Amino acid sequence: MSTTIRNYAALAAVVVMTGVMGFAQAGQATYKAKCQSCHGADGTPNPGIAKMMGVKPASDATVKAHSEDEMIAITTNGKNKMPAFKGKLSDDEIKSSVEYFRTFVK
Repeated sequence: MSTTIRNYAALAAVVVMTGVMGFAQAGQATYKAKCQSCHGADGTPNPGIAKMMGVKPASDATVKAHSEDEMIAITTNGKNKMPAFKGKLSDDEIKSSVEYFRTFVK
């Protein structure tokens, strides 16, 4: 009996991790397609873009201060020179790309 329970628990863990990895990969793909050109592959923008557009690196204190919900709102509605992605990306795509970007915030 305990072996069966252990097997089901292991199976459940694998299923959950597969879903999480799929969600992370979706966020990475969206980030690469829509965000990377300004925010950089690792959250560090190209110096020219940073100066021209006012893009700060993910490691900047003002970026770190934003909650996930604030970043989602900024991505959805735009802010300063950053365009709004409402209607261009789904809510799930916005959320997953923000979650991916936040992996750079250290």
